[in-house]
Amino acid sequence: MIPVAGADMAAAAPLETPPVRATSLLRRSLRLWRTRIGVGLVVLLVLLAIVGPFVAPYGSGTFVAAPNSPPGKGAAFGTDYLGQDVLSRLLDGGRSILLLAFIATAVGLIAGVVIGLVAAYARNAFDDVLMRGMDVIMAFPQIMLALVAVAVVGAHPWVIIVAIALTTVPRIARVARGAALPVVERDFIACSEAMGVPRWRILFGDLLPNTLGPLMVEASLRMTYSIGLIAALAYIGLTINPNDPNWGLMIRENQIALTFQPWGAVLPIIAIALLTMGTGLIGDGIARTAAGIDRSRGAE
Repeated sequence: MIPVAGADMAAAAPLETPPVRATSLLRRSLRLWRTRIGVGLVVLLVLLAIVGPFVAPYGSGTFVAAPNSPPGKGAAFGTDYLGQDVLSRLLDGGRSILLLAFIATAVGLIAGVVIGLVAAYARNAFDDVLMRGMDVIMAFPQIMLALVAVAVVGAHPWVIIVAIALTTVPRIARVARGAALPVVERDFIACSEAMGVPRWRILFGDLLPNTLGPLMVEASLRMTYSIGLIAALAYIGLTINPNDPNWGLMIRENQIALTFQPWGAVLPIIAIALLTMGTGLIGDGIARTAAGIDRSRGAE
């Protein structure tokens, strides 16, 4: 009996390039201290945003003392420019930023991955059309597109999500395409095509698992930028509800009292900084693990 070369190749293909599992990559990245610190910071801030409103000393709109009062018995970090408790508004001000940033990043990630994988797999004129379209979107700064969208349509949640997701898609797509192009040329992709595997299964069953490392790193970076962009929009007053507490809006409202009652602006600055620092450390840890850097030192 003559052995069939295609069957042997198909059998050997999974052993040649085993797909990278997201859980495995995350587990190995947690051996690095930078990843552990990043996860700790993100978990702490997420818990603060979720549990904060239920443990806040006062309601976010409750007036407890004179405006810009220093820290005292009734207000641990003093009051803001209207006389509301700074700590209560801090505990209640993170939900909108985190929720909008997560949804916008998730939407942009899904759309960008699909476009990038399809472009890499096509390798024809359709690839050029898709990526040139992504280049056009990337030519406009994120903050400018978000400002135009919010100024024209209004500061609705879906407008902010769509604006940020739209500017996230081309960046994710370029990373996905770049990571998938070498994988498309591998033998196991040709074997799958020869065996008649549907294209969608090749895209998401063969290409996607082998590009998870760069995509997870880019997703963490996009989350960081989304948090900063939403906070920036709130800082200039483009927020969903100006009466609701928001870390970015708190900075704008209380910056006039920085010299004598800084806590109203300093605390949300610290919260945003720690959150972005945490997501950045997670992305850096995943990148180092995927590249095999510092693995031995992190495992000590």
